[in-house]
Amino acid sequence: MSEPLVEMRDVHTDDASLIELREIEKHFGAVIALAGVSVAVHAGECHCLLGDNGAGKSTFIKTMAGVHKPTSGQIYMGGQPVTFESPRDAMMAGIATVYQDLAMIPLMSVTRNFWMGREPTKGWGPFKFIDFRHANEVTMTQMADMGIRLREPNQAVGTLSGGERQTVAIARAVYFGAKILILDEPTSALGVRQTSNVLATIDRVRKAGIGVVFITHNVRHAMAVGDRYTVLNRGTTLGTAMRGEIKADELQDMMAGGQELAQLEGSLGGTV
Repeated sequence: MSEPLVEMRDVHTDDASLIELREIEKHFGAVIALAGVSVAVHAGECHCLLGDNGAGKSTFIKTMAGVHKPTSGQIYMGGQPVTFESPRDAMMAGIATVYQDLAMIPLMSVTRNFWMGREPTKGWGPFKFIDFRHANEVTMTQMADMGIRLREPNQAVGTLSGGERQTVAIARAVYFGAKILILDEPTSALGVRQTSNVLATIDRVRKAGIGVVFITHNVRHAMAVGDRYTVLNRGTTLGTAMRGEIKADELQDMMAGGQELAQLEGSLGGTV
C-alpha cells in the first residue's frame, strides 16, 4: 500500500466547508466499496478526487449525490448533518452532478437540452406555453459566460464538440443553482483543445464561488485547475494535499501504486 500524501486534515473542525463527508463507509453485501473516507469541499475551490479504476471514486460521488446512502458515516452541509434519500434531495440542497453520459438528446436544440423540462412559461391555465424567447436569451447568455458562442440557440446539441456539450451541462447546473458541482471524468474522452475548454470552464465556475469536485484519473488535468487533491485507493483515502504541497509525479505514483511497483521491480531484479 502506498504511503499517505500528507497527514489528513481534521475535517471535523473545518467550519468553512460547503459540504463535509466524514468517515463514509459503503458496503454492497460483503464488498466494502468505501472504508472510512473523509472529504471537505469549500466554496470557490476545485477539489480533485483522483484514483485508478476501482479506487472507489464513483461510489463516493454517488454517495455525495444521493444515489447511495452511506452504510456508516455522516454528511454535513453548513455544519448540520443531512441525509439524502434520493438524488432529488441532493439537488434540492444544491448538489449537481454532471456524469460522463451528460443525459442530453443530440437531435434536440441546445436550448431544449439546457432547460430539460424546466422551460420558462408564460400565459396561464390552459393557455400556458413555453416562452422560447426568454429561454433562448438565457441559453445564449449563459453559454457566452462560459466562453462558448453558439451560432443560434436552436442549434442541435449533437453538432457541438464534446467539450462544448460538457459546457452546456455545466452551465445548466450552475444556472439552476448548484452550490456544489460534481464533475465525473469530464475530460476523459476529449482531445487537447476540448479539454482546455472544459478546464477553462471549471476555472470560471470556481471563480463564481461554487465548490467543484473534479473526479479524474488524469494528474495533468487535476494539477491545471485543482486547489486540493485527495487520492482514493481501494476504498480508502491516502490523504489530502493542497496545491503546492505535492508534485504531479508524486500524485501519479500514489494513484498507480508507485511504491508497490518499485517493490515488485526490486523482487524481480529490475525487470519491471
